[in-house]
Amino acid sequence: MAEIVEKRRSKRIPVRLELTVSKLFKQAEIEKIETAVPITVTDVSRDGIGFRSRGNFPVGYYFNAKLELGDSENILFCVVQIIRKQERGDDEFAYGCTFIGLASVLNYIFDDFEREAEENGTI
Repeated sequence: MAEIVEKRRSKRIPVRLELTVSKLFKQAEIEKIETAVPITVTDVSRDGIGFRSRGNFPVGYYFNAKLELGDSENILFCVVQIIRKQERGDDEFAYGCTFIGLASVLNYIFDDFEREAEENGTI
């Protein structure tokens, strides 16, 4: 049996976060979404987030996100870019996003979050 080689740069931490996308943008273009579309964040890493949604978002677009990692002291206001999209059936899509312009000085938030997840046995 072939060994699976992990290609991700950062450890993914499973989470359950509910966010809403109300506006997507790409350079000067802004794509308004008629109603706010909920998303369920499934994992977070230093490099980005994975989420599921019934919203059909275009790859390459950006949106603003507010992530609460662990306790309410670890809040990130960030911009993410959709880099991967996969249809999952039942009118749902899985997305992969990367953080845009997130300062490396904020890595302490991920250090704390990873430590907490390891202590709780979630990773």
